[in-house]
Amino acid sequence: MLARIILIVYLILVNFLGIASMASDKIRAMEHRYRIPEAILILFAIIGGSIGSLLGMLLFHHKTRKPLFRFGLPLILVVQIGLIILLRSLVVTIQFI
Repeated sequence: MLARIILIVYLILVNFLGIASMASDKIRAMEHRYRIPEAILILFAIIGGSIGSLLGMLLFHHKTRKPLFRFGLPLILVVQIGLIILLRSLVVTIQFI
């Protein structure tokens, strides 16, 4: 039970960081200031913040023309959903053995 709570808190935090980093980078771009590297923005999506990063991209109209983000973020989300489904099926299978 504790592991599930920790996982939920982690996912909330990393998705918040994903959306906040997109917002921050958009503001920095408009002000011609130092930007957040694209690798960091993608990293937030890869480590579990794909929903927040995708939401931030769409809400702030940021990085929407870049193929890495336009196609990459949805692909990361689909892969993560696939991994969750796979892991859940493995756990269910192991419980029945």
